[in-house]
Amino acid sequence: MAEAASEAKGERVAKILARAGLCSRRDAERWIAEGRVSLRGEKLTSPAVNVADPAELSVDGKPLPAADRARLWRYHKPAGLVTTHRDEKGRETVFDKLPEGTPRLISVGRLDLNSEGLLLLTNDGELARRLELPANGWLRRYKVRVHGIVDPKRLEALEHGVTIDGVAYGPIHAVYEGEQHTSNVWLTVSLREGRNREIRKVMAHVGLAVTRLIRLAYGPFQLGNLPRGALEEVPPRVMNEQFGDEAKPGTATAEKKLKAKSRRRPRPGKRAREAMRGHAAKGGDAHHRR
Repeated sequence: MAEAASEAKGERVAKILARAGLCSRRDAERWIAEGRVSLRGEKLTSPAVNVADPAELSVDGKPLPAADRARLWRYHKPAGLVTTHRDEKGRETVFDKLPEGTPRLISVGRLDLNSEGLLLLTNDGELARRLELPANGWLRRYKVRVHGIVDPKRLEALEHGVTIDGVAYGPIHAVYEGEQHTSNVWLTVSLREGRNREIRKVMAHVGLAVTRLIRLAYGPFQLGNLPRGALEEVPPRVMNEQFGDEAKPGTATAEKKLKAKSRRRPRPGKRAREAMRGHAAKGGDAHHRR
């Protein structure tokens, strides 16, 4: 079997396919189970194989594309699109709306159907996986419109985390400024995990219904003035600043740098609260003002 020819050194097949931008690690494991991946012409039946030379791999009988440098894009996702390459319900996806000629990209995390704002896309599946890890500690910041009566004490308590239906959510920093004269208000919400529909579930837990959710920032990357539906690549200079120029993002060296940066980032506290208040004092992003 091809597995017997596995190299003592090298990388797992799923990792190589993800880094090549073909798919996520999970999809790669599914492709292997479906018999679509071969090593030296022999179909693999297990993802537990290390390969030293990616050129020996093929998918659907075709060799892997030449490796490109890790690249990252900012995309302003409109509401009404699903963040997936294929949707079983036939709904339009983020990837259906990308400009013609865009390389195959993978999302860094997801925004659900009705959420909008900043979505990071990359051609490197390994980079996407690492940027999604809560251990990296990158702050996700959102502008959230809610319906209901806001209880500041209940919002403040979210800083200690909350357990809902047996699921433990990490610290969430949620604030609003000014007096509440209406049942529809904007909150600035910051968190570091970003579980599936986390903000909507947590807000419902404190008696608030989310009516609009816009991601403003993911780590150091900002939505800024990027127009709705627009795609813009992060310049190589910024990539070097964030991930270091001594190693391609997605390599072991870059992983160590990401982990070191995450250890240096403070958890939500005084600095985060001051930053959020300063943002609100300036009126927030112009296109979010009501």
